[in-house]
Amino acid sequence: MVERISDAEHAVMEVLWDESPLTAQDVAERVDPERGWSAATVKTLLGRLLGKEAVRHEVDGRRYLYSPAVRREEYVARESDRLIDRLFGGRLTPLVAHLAERDALSDQDISEIEALLKALKQ
Repeated sequence: MVERISDAEHAVMEVLWDESPLTAQDVAERVDPERGWSAATVKTLLGRLLGKEAVRHEVDGRRYLYSPAVRREEYVARESDRLIDRLFGGRLTPLVAHLAERDALSDQDISEIEALLKALKQ
């Protein structure tokens, strides 16, 4: 998957990452109801995701079953790297410093980061 996916496409991916394979109608029923999407909207998004090679489909009689072609972990890693590269020059330290300066880190976050750093040093 080379192209980035939109927020709407990401909502469809979340459904497929949670459970797949699914039909377009199944996806439409599982997307957050507050979005108010019809099955046609979901089919359009699935078509875009197929074009981006983010999902794949298989024929099951007269319907298609959709599955993610990229694992959630791979997507998160790629998007995280893009964010850090674009906003922080590829360095993680400025990101953590930015979050700390904005008081965006809870005591639990800090404890978890400390534990992670300790584990990485061993």
